[in-house]
Amino acid sequence: MTWNKRNSLELLAVGYWLFAFCSDAARKLITRTKSTLAISCQLLLPFLFLLSGCGIYSFSGTNIDPKVKTVSISTFANNASNGPSFLAQRFTEDFKDYFQRNTTLKLVPRDGDLQFEGQIIAYDFAPAAIQQQNGQDQAGANQLTIQVRVKFTNTQDPKQDFEQTLQTTRPFPATRDITSINNDATALRELFRNIITDAFNKSVANW
Repeated sequence: MTWNKRNSLELLAVGYWLFAFCSDAARKLITRTKSTLAISCQLLLPFLFLLSGCGIYSFSGTNIDPKVKTVSISTFANNASNGPSFLAQRFTEDFKDYFQRNTTLKLVPRDGDLQFEGQIIAYDFAPAAIQQQNGQDQAGANQLTIQVRVKFTNTQDPKQDFEQTLQTTRPFPATRDITSINNDATALRELFRNIITDAFNKSVANW
């Protein structure tokens, strides 16, 4: 096929038409998308304002009445016979830190709008997963169980008050003894966090 000036002009015209068609289609698509987003936002905004005004939801997952401004967390007594000496202080500090990181409540020494107190009642280290080896029972793992009695008082809504024993358990290799676990700050913090998260959910997330 021999190309001449007419062929080139026709090809150029077809290319221009395709470019114009695609550009127009793209503009229409963008316009429709913007319109859809605008309508969605207009419908959603009143609903979000309603929720925030009622104080029934926050994007941190908490459910805290706007009247509640402060929280007090008393030192949890260590009444566990096997618990290490630092147990009460470390657990209480982790408890305070969790609430400060996950709520906007002001931490006060006492008489907060929300109040937590309690005691650590069990810190038990025992063999688990018993297995038979050479005719003798041997532990395939060791297990640490922590129990904390938590009392929660909501001065703005007493119906939310509770007092419960919360528990967490974690297995460890049979080669680990209680001394090594007591010196393992990461493992203990994980166990503490399980109980603290449970108390958090029951008190300000209403799970």
